[in-house]
Amino acid sequence: MPGHVADSLMTCGLRGVTVTFGRPAEWPHYLRHLCSRGTVMDLGPMRKSYRGDREAFDEAQLASLDPMKQFAAWFEEAVQCPDIGEANAMCLATCTRDGKPSARMVLLKGFGKDGFRFFTNLESRKGKELVRVEGSVKKLPEEEATYYFHSRPKSSQIGAVVSHQSSVIPDREYLRKKNKELEKLYQEKEVPRPEYWGGYVLYPQVIEFWQGQTNRLHDRIVFRRSLQTGDSPLGPMTHQGEEDWLYERLAP
Repeated sequence: MPGHVADSLMTCGLRGVTVTFGRPAEWPHYLRHLCSRGTVMDLGPMRKSYRGDREAFDEAQLASLDPMKQFAAWFEEAVQCPDIGEANAMCLATCTRDGKPSARMVLLKGFGKDGFRFFTNLESRKGKELVRVEGSVKKLPEEEATYYFHSRPKSSQIGAVVSHQSSVIPDREYLRKKNKELEKLYQEKEVPRPEYWGGYVLYPQVIEFWQGQTNRLHDRIVFRRSLQTGDSPLGPMTHQGEEDWLYERLAP
């Protein structure tokens, strides 16, 4: 049975019922049917099996004691995995000056010793709220932003000009019309990079590597930069990495 609807007598007169889903392939039909009835969907049984204890991520298995090199090793594995559609997709979390959080998905467009690079509309929320994301964030030079902008497909360049990201628009037809106008305008010309479009680099202070375990004793190895407080000895659970990095294991 793909799903189970609890006996309505068990709801004690409440309008909603609890539903437990089984096979994901059956979900679309049940979701449409149940959401129209104001039901409560129990997703508790959804559970992914990770790795067994014998496949634990041990400190000795680190590809490097430099977290950027370790990231490069894991990123390469992700790129080679056919089940991962966009290995460079990442969640960027920021906050306003009054502490209101916001998170959204962006694409990582480069990384190196100085940090992680991404490009965006500078007038969007993610462009205005970059204060600290596990490290300091600074705007990339105009020349680098322009170089990357013109390396994108022309349709993407035009799309960036068309869209003042996250601003309110009347309808989708507005975008279609403006897009066609600019396609004609720049058919034989270079698309100028808008002033409100650019890039950022995040200089990391903390990098965590997480691997899931089926028994939920997940592996968490965290690198953080040394505070440069002199010659104070490291604690017994803190280890010296490469350059100014320290690393530790955290409880899951």
